[in-house]
Amino acid sequence: MAKTKNAGGLSMKHKIGYAFGDMGGCMTFALMGSIVTRYYTNVLQVNTVVLATLLLVWNVWDAVNDPLMGALMDKVFAKKHNKKGKFRPWLLRSAPMVAICAIVFWTVPTFFKGTTMLVVLFFCKILYEGFYTMFNIPMGSLLSAMADTDGERAALSSARGFGGMIGNIIPMIIMPQLLAKYGDTSTAFGIGATICAAIGFVFCMLHYAWTEERHVSDAPSENTEPVKISDILNVFRVNRPFLALCIHGICICTMQYVGSTLGTYMYGDVLGNIGMMSLASAVSMPLGIVALIITPKIADKVGLERLIRYCLLISSALYFLLFGSLMVLPVPAIVYMLVSSVAMGLASVSIYMQWGLVGEAIDYNEMVTGKRTEGSIYGTFNLTRRIGQTVGNSAAVLALGWIGYQAGAATQTVATLNGIKALVVLTPAIFILGSWIAFRFVWNITPEVRAKMAAFKTGKQNSAAE
Repeated sequence: MAKTKNAGGLSMKHKIGYAFGDMGGCMTFALMGSIVTRYYTNVLQVNTVVLATLLLVWNVWDAVNDPLMGALMDKVFAKKHNKKGKFRPWLLRSAPMVAICAIVFWTVPTFFKGTTMLVVLFFCKILYEGFYTMFNIPMGSLLSAMADTDGERAALSSARGFGGMIGNIIPMIIMPQLLAKYGDTSTAFGIGATICAAIGFVFCMLHYAWTEERHVSDAPSENTEPVKISDILNVFRVNRPFLALCIHGICICTMQYVGSTLGTYMYGDVLGNIGMMSLASAVSMPLGIVALIITPKIADKVGLERLIRYCLLISSALYFLLFGSLMVLPVPAIVYMLVSSVAMGLASVSIYMQWGLVGEAIDYNEMVTGKRTEGSIYGTFNLTRRIGQTVGNSAAVLALGWIGYQAGAATQTVATLNGIKALVVLTPAIFILGSWIAFRFVWNITPEVRAKMAAFKTGKQNSAAE
């Protein structure tokens, strides 16, 4: 049974506070996507084959520690029933360690060489990812303890979208400017990471201070039946919307991580203007804000899933057009930045709005199976996203070696430059198209099915009231 600590609705302070969570976490996590590969190859001089292996291990660890963290929170709360809540105490424990480990990761390995450096780097990354998960899982789970209605959940999801967008953009404004000033040096990366970690820590503390677990369990159950593997497999068999989301998760995250991992190479080596990345980040912020504001209104008219399909298809077409242009014309950096920013902005609509579709997949699963298994569905969807991240990150680094990239070289060969163009522009076009295919041919929640889901939910509520 749940009790309500605050009978009123969500306040603006609650919404802003929740937005600060993803904003704070992304201040350091964003650097682990689009900037970190340059740190590995150009500062630490890690061999691309060795790096790809390390990335595979790190990403597997990152995927595994998510469910482990969730289970740990459940177990601790069931035993101790902390009066401060189930999720927020973990925020206070983990936020300082995220900031510290981020700074250590970007500085300490530079003091070592060879095998020792690889060992130090390996454990620095493991520690950072562990503490980041310790912050991120309760931060995401906090939504269920703060929101009680569909409107509240939508409001917090939108707030998280704004926070995550800003938290991803600020580091991409700070770090490229430092790299442009100091070059690919430990000084540039160390200063940038320290600034981002300090700002992120402040945001995380504001998240802790301005959020509240309004709906908590009076008596957490220790006898809850664990999720069975067969239940998860059955979800894939009977829940086509969830299967579509999983395909989308793999495709969209592969696209994101290939592009972000190799983005600096596109701007620095192909276009010869790495500082332009800061402008790209600045441009993407208003595009993201506009998308978050107008997409709910458009979705009300055309449907959320249809809106996502339109955006994905246009985005893929823009990337294909941009790649064709790059192969035959000397495209200016400013033109590339504008076109790629618009294409990524359109693709990002599916990322911002996917959480609403996850909710629909959960409702659909309850209708067809009689079970409401938010945990297994959300966890499995998150796992598919991790798979996409792992594939995109590791494959991008391996491909960098395959195309003959020479770290520190004044210029790269024509074949290498063309390879970077294909990886950064053509790959997103293909994987975004794959995501569109999932929603076009696998997703099966039509207006008629949605009406049945609404009737099922109404019938269930009436039965509970009786």
